[in-house]
Amino acid sequence: MAEVSLADLNAASKADFVAALANVVEYSPWIAEQLAGKRPFAGINQLHAALMAAIQAAEPDVQLALIRAHPDLANKTQRAAGLTEESIGEQNSAGLDRLSDAEYATFERVNNAYREKFGFPYIICVRRHTRDSILRDFETRLRNIAKTETRRAIEEIGRISALRLDQLVVANDKLKVHGRLSTHVLDNHAGKPASGIAVELVELAALGQSRVIARTVTNADGRTDQPLIGGRPLPIGRYELRFGIAKYYVERNVQLADPPFLDEIPLRFAISEPEGHYHVPLLVTPWSYSTYRGS
Repeated sequence: MAEVSLADLNAASKADFVAALANVVEYSPWIAEQLAGKRPFAGINQLHAALMAAIQAAEPDVQLALIRAHPDLANKTQRAAGLTEESIGEQNSAGLDRLSDAEYATFERVNNAYREKFGFPYIICVRRHTRDSILRDFETRLRNIAKTETRRAIEEIGRISALRLDQLVVANDKLKVHGRLSTHVLDNHAGKPASGIAVELVELAALGQSRVIARTVTNADGRTDQPLIGGRPLPIGRYELRFGIAKYYVERNVQLADPPFLDEIPLRFAISEPEGHYHVPLLVTPWSYSTYRGS
């Protein structure tokens, strides 16, 4: 999607406005048509609030049609038939394009169980989740009643549309849709930041393969030049940060045991707030380490 300024959207013809925002909500240009008549918007938050108001004010059968316009997750047939560009990118972000046969079978089972009970597809804002957390959410929501799931589906459509607007529309204000994960390493042996530490971030998976999210090296401040995850939601799930400690101390001529007492340090933690800031530092000596959730 090519970015467009909010000022240009406010000034655009109705046809151009609808064309620009047609897929902010999956296969539902009627929402953009309603929004066109409510211009001008002072900011992107006001635009998104109007979008949600249009959905909430719709008749139940229209809301149901909106929900049914969304695809199943990790559905091979629908992928072959063609998803929207937005849906493909969102599903790929959680690795749903790289599932093993066993994983596909698991998603097919829960998709079918959900559709059989509620008569519409399971909807979740995939960019806020890992594969593990999607499946946990699936199982939890299968226990709900249809009225609850209709409301939950609309809430998730709201989150999806907010992220699509964030990627599409340039405005002076920002939607609160991004989180940040950062780290730094303090060398408590030398009493200063630790530069040159190799850092690896891994998304842990109960089903299928864990995957490396980022590899980097700490700078002169003991930090990474960029957040480990930034500019997007933090997917709910379990993670491991790995720090290469022994090599760092060897390069500084610190005498270590053979083999070293601490070589690579793994820190396991979980993320539950996709729009939050998680700072996971490491305080280290050749013989000890500690961490905490900072800000």
